[in-house]
Amino acid sequence: MDIRDFYVSLEPKAALDILQQHIVQGSISGTIIDVYERVVGEHQIVVCVLEKYYMRTSNRASLTITIDNLENQTKVHAASAGAGSGAIFRFDWGAGGDFVNSVERALGEYIV
Repeated sequence: MDIRDFYVSLEPKAALDILQQHIVQGSISGTIIDVYERVVGEHQIVVCVLEKYYMRTSNRASLTITIDNLENQTKVHAASAGAGSGAIFRFDWGAGGDFVNSVERALGEYIV
């Protein structure tokens, strides 16, 4: 499993819109599985689950992205899973890291 945490200078929904455009519309096999949003007062939490097929591993990887502004700053937490092959060692040839890195690439200019 590959995990990344960073902050961006966007509201959670705006960050999600950029991610959806970059990962889903910019990819042949990227799909959105679910999006869950909660707004409580000025605070917002968005959870998005995506899936993508990687030919080099002949496997689908999932990516769960949580974006919130609970600390009065927008935090992005991204975790990939399911990109590995094998019952014991989960060797993924870099697919999980690539999926998580796509979040940083999409939001790169907004990272603070």
